[in-house]
Parts: sequence; structure tokens; C-alpha cells
Amino acid sequence: MHNKDLGKIVLSSFLTEVNALKPGNVSRYAGGHGMTIDDFVLSAELVSPILCNQNLSLGERVLQSIIITREKVGCNTNLGMVLLAAPIIMAAEKTRTNSDIALQNNLKILLEAVNKTDSRLIFQAIREANPGGLGHSDKFDVNLSPDCSLKEAMAAAQQRDFIAKQYVTGFNDIFMAGLACIKEFTSRWNRVEWAAVACYLTFLAGFADSHIVRKFGNQLAEQTRIKAIAIATQFKQHTNPDNAVTALLEFDKELKNLNINPGTSADLTAASVLIYELSSTGIAGLQT
Repeated sequence: MHNKDLGKIVLSSFLTEVNALKPGNVSRYAGGHGMTIDDFVLSAELVSPILCNQNLSLGERVLQSIIITREKVGCNTNLGMVLLAAPIIMAAEKTRTNSDIALQNNLKILLEAVNKTDSRLIFQAIREANPGGLGHSDKFDVNLSPDCSLKEAMAAAQQRDFIAKQYVTGFNDIFMAGLACIKEFTSRWNRVEWAAVACYLTFLAGFADSHIVRKFGNQLAEQTRIKAIAIATQFKQHTNPDNAVTALLEFDKELKNLNINPGTSADLTAASVLIYELSSTGIAGLQT
């Protein structure tokens, strides 16, 4: 499979997640937070070829993706997603067997090998996504010291930022919880987009969303998590997920009225859908 085919798979996975009715997020069902689905579709279209450009390093892929998003979209729509997707795609490029375990092992090897040049580029990307932020980003909770390696920064932030935790654990939550959920509900409903909603609600109910914590504090994040448990339980009981639209839109309106945007849960979902699409297509076929 050639690089252009990998790009199609990556873009398709991004659009699946963007379209999914994830309460509190922008979707094809409802905009929010001053953004529309068109902003996210454009972002996905812009960054997919960059993330799949094998002539670029990890840091270059991340930074160029964030710069073009800022220039063409004008807001941060995809920092967390890019931080998760870039290493997944690079690991997939090196995976020779159709195995989630092999993909995760290659991902761990890649993350261990990130050099200081790429670390600096990734820190720059975080700053670019958060204009005016000096040394610390409210979009992503890491110390941006130029003397700090990516691994050190992520390790220091892992207790308060779930995306940073993935860099330390080899994306374990995504492989163990997210991917498993996508597989289970795609098998049940035969629709990846609805499986993405189940995955999103699983993450939202499973931990205090880092983006909500940064913006509103632990108490509101925990209240949102508890509310999501009931929503997730009810949603997953449906034989036909189309019947859940009204309840999901009610929760969506409730969150947006409070300006709550569970962005970290969405980023983890995007990464889970990406891995599912790579796996179901055949990782070993992605070699150029």
C-alpha cells in the first residue's frame, strides 16, 4: 500500500471521529465553542498528508501540522490529536505484521528514541497552538523547558495530563480501552462512527478529562465524569444507536451551555479510531 493510501486511511479515521456525536464536542450534529465541523474537517484534510510524509521526523510532522492549522483554520482544533496520531502513524510505517501488539511495541520503541531536536519541535508546536503561552500551555499540560527531553516532560505531566500519560505508557489506555471498545461496538453495530461515540463516552466516564480540569478544575471535571457514567451505560445498551440521538444531544447541549468541552476524551477517541482503521485495513500492507 502506497503512502497516498495510508493518507486516505488516516483522513478517513479523522473524519469518522469528527462526525461522531460526542457530547460537548463539535460534530456533524452540532457546532460549539465558537467552532463548526467545517473547521475540523479542514484541519483533518490539512494535516493528514503532513502526518503521512515519511520524509519528515516526528517533531517536523507535529510542528508543520500545527502551523498549517493555525494559518488556515485560525484556532487550535487538533493539537492533542496530532500529538497522538503522529507517533501512531510512524509506528505503523515500521510495522511488518498485522498485529496490534507489534504496532504498540514499535510505538514504544519510537517514543523511547525521540531526540532533543524533535522534542524542541514538539514543544514549539505546543506553543504555536497556544499563542502567548510562555513555557506552559493551557492546551497541553507539560513543562516546555528547552533543556527537557520529551520523555522527561511527559513523565512529569502524566499525573495531570492524560495525553502525556500515553507517551509514558506506550499509549496503553488507547490500546487497552479505546481500541477494545471500538472493536466491540463496531462488531455489534457494524458502524465505526457509533463505536467512536461508545469509545468517547468510555473515556469521559473513566477519568476526569484533562481539558476540563485545566479550564474548570477537578470538581467540575469529576461531576462531568460521573454524569457520563450514566450516559455511557444507557447508550451502550441500545440495539440501534440511532435511537440514542435525542439523549446524546441533550447531554451535548447541557455541556455546551456550561462551555464544557471534553477535548482530551475526543483526542483519545481519534487515536483509537485511527489504530482500528490501520489494523482493520492491514498494518503490514502500509509499507511503501
